[in-house]
Amino acid sequence: MADIKYEIKEEIGVLSESPKGWKKELNLISWNGREPKYDLRDWSPEHEKMGKGVTLTREELKKLREVLKNMNLD
Repeated sequence: MADIKYEIKEEIGVLSESPKGWKKELNLISWNGREPKYDLRDWSPEHEKMGKGVTLTREELKKLREVLKNMNLD
């Protein structure tokens, strides 16, 4: 499997943290030198390892915000 190169352009926020220090984060990341996308996934403490996640374009993130606004989360 080829190495995946990434550069975290902006750390936006942490949603949760596990007892082992892994954090579920929303970041803006450039994957393999491509245009940065919004990325939600688990990261080890120094960002040396990552879990599976999802990447979103700006337009997809805006749509997700609208979907979340319309949810009844109470």
